[in-house]
Amino acid sequence: MQTVFPKGFLWGGATAANQYEGAYNVDGKGLSVQDVTPQGGFGPITDGPTPDNMKLEGIDFYHRYKEDIALFAEMGFKTYRTSIAWTRIFPNGDETEPNEAGLQFYDDLFDELAKYGIEPLITLSHYETPLHLAREYDGWVNRKMIGFYENYVRTVFTRYRDKVKYWLTFNEINSIIHAPFMSGGIATAPEKLSKSDLYQACHHELVASALATKIGHEINPDFKIGCMVIAMPTYPLTSHPDDIIAVMEADRQNFFFSDVHVRGTYPGYMKRYFREHGIELNITPEDEEILKNTVDFVSFSYYMSSTETADPAKRAAGEGNILGGIHNPYLEASEWGWQIDPKGLRVILNTFWDRYQKPLFIVENGLGAVDQLVEGEDGQMTVNDDYRINYLNDHLVQVAEAIADGVDLMGYTTWGCIDLVSASTAELKKRYGFIYVDRHDDGSGTLNRYKKKSFNWYKEVIATNGASLVQK
Repeated sequence: MQTVFPKGFLWGGATAANQYEGAYNVDGKGLSVQDVTPQGGFGPITDGPTPDNMKLEGIDFYHRYKEDIALFAEMGFKTYRTSIAWTRIFPNGDETEPNEAGLQFYDDLFDELAKYGIEPLITLSHYETPLHLAREYDGWVNRKMIGFYENYVRTVFTRYRDKVKYWLTFNEINSIIHAPFMSGGIATAPEKLSKSDLYQACHHELVASALATKIGHEINPDFKIGCMVIAMPTYPLTSHPDDIIAVMEADRQNFFFSDVHVRGTYPGYMKRYFREHGIELNITPEDEEILKNTVDFVSFSYYMSSTETADPAKRAAGEGNILGGIHNPYLEASEWGWQIDPKGLRVILNTFWDRYQKPLFIVENGLGAVDQLVEGEDGQMTVNDDYRINYLNDHLVQVAEAIADGVDLMGYTTWGCIDLVSASTAELKKRYGFIYVDRHDDGSGTLNRYKKKSFNWYKEVIATNGASLVQK
């Protein structure tokens, strides 16, 4: 088939404040949960920031954003996804007045993007709950978080109402089930956290997300506000009906979050799950009314598919899968054990489109790999990352297939378009970018930026609106 992407398709890249800004204690910024997780979202939590935490400096985007945005513009980005660090705006999270220096930084950042005609796509909360809110209130378990979040989003929606059109409420909101501290700022240890408290935290985030959608549309009716979830299509290990049921139940744990965002109410299957697991939630009539403020579009990250079985003897866990699942014998895996499945992206695009009939946006997709900096033919330092080019090409070919299937897709932003610190492992050697950053896990490096081979490849993909992709 001919690779056809729609006119005005939003090509770009994605990052997160906590993984690349650095400057963790500059200009009045407070501490977030990221500043005490030096080994990533599943590692131990420290009392305070420690020198081994790569995120404290990141890649120093805070001081180098003009240089980096110029490189994004050179690639031809139409959009750029990043997040606002909540703790730059409200250092503790529960203040009434914002930190002006933090607000000004994002003003300057958005102005720089505007210079090149790059549309910002902004995540309001990307794994960076203020540490004070985690320790003082137990994060999203506490209903008071809705009010703190409301104050924050009102502030930034109002401030940037003429600079930002596209917003995401929470990054990978469904990850709170698996990473409660990183995703939900929940300080209670996972083994002590009751299912009722965990799903109450989910409920508070869902209400806060719907409230943000309501507020955003009131402040600027032209805002486009989306949810953001981890997308992971699930395959049955066999055709046994029990495996099909296992897939259905695994999918529902995932779709629950986007179902509420799009439909504005809790699905019956989750009510059954709550009943059968003794989960009791405090859901007020006001909450139910707020949830009716549904999103304009559904955005998601896609890195891998999953496989499920009802047979306990066959449950060999798939390494690296945040959402669980087991190993698929038909797929290859990355260096970090993430199974590579380009066709799964077409599957999930069609699944979401058929389920919701809402515009979709792929806001994360990429390959984390160990890159080797070498001297190129032109004498410039580079990375010959054909493995990354092949990965992205194969996924984008499947995106084109989904568009041909009739899926309404707004855009595509590759994850970590410039190297940054990994969320799951807090390493820098797990690189995703088109731009190599000379910083290493021992803290050494110049922070110099170098274009990888994939830089010019992606530039060509954008310039041709996908026509340069190779069918295999």
